[in-house]
Amino acid sequence: MLIYGRNVAYEILNLKPEIIKKIYIQSGFDDRNVISLIEKNKFNIKTLSRDQMDNLANGVHQGIILDVSDYKYFKMDDIKEDANFIVMLDHIEDPHNFGAIIRTCEAAGVEYIIVPQDREVLVNSTVMKTSAGSLIRSKIVKVPNLSNAISKLKDMGFWIYASAMDGEDFTEIDYSSKTCLIIGNEGKGISPIVRKNSDYIVSIPMKGVINSLNASVATGILIYEVVRNRK
Repeated sequence: MLIYGRNVAYEILNLKPEIIKKIYIQSGFDDRNVISLIEKNKFNIKTLSRDQMDNLANGVHQGIILDVSDYKYFKMDDIKEDANFIVMLDHIEDPHNFGAIIRTCEAAGVEYIIVPQDREVLVNSTVMKTSAGSLIRSKIVKVPNLSNAISKLKDMGFWIYASAMDGEDFTEIDYSSKTCLIIGNEGKGISPIVRKNSDYIVSIPMKGVINSLNASVATGILIYEVVRNRK
């Protein structure tokens, strides 16, 4: 998998250099923080022209591209009993939304992000770059069935809060217990079976003409309400 961008490169070089297989840099690349980490880890690099870098990367590379091993997902059994805050994504399709959600989750202290193995965007170069490297610090749990995952979380003492347009005001809910917050698909929202298995349906009140928010924006609002509620 090719990863590009200075912030992401710095995070990987600093935290998980062992996943790097090859490094490409553009001629004249001068980010000393990144270069010092490359030299510290004694990586061999390949210097390319700007045109060659542009052809290699499917996006803005900022002069550096890393060829890294594919992301290693966690399993439900990896979730520790003392986990307290989990976000579940119900078939998010946009890699930019996924990356932005990962970034918010890491910043807010969400311990695990659960995703289904089918009909969901998975970790790719765009997700990694949009997360600004937060993915390296995050634990993404991939499961074959969200309903089964919800059942296991309930057995672990979690309360399940699914977001939808017709639920209770999200600010009126008590999130002091172990919390799993579920975010639905960008177009279809929460799937019926996930909704049925949730303990609460929560909504963000809308006062404008537009009646919905971008999935990553809504996730950020809901996550930080949980954080605020626990102060």
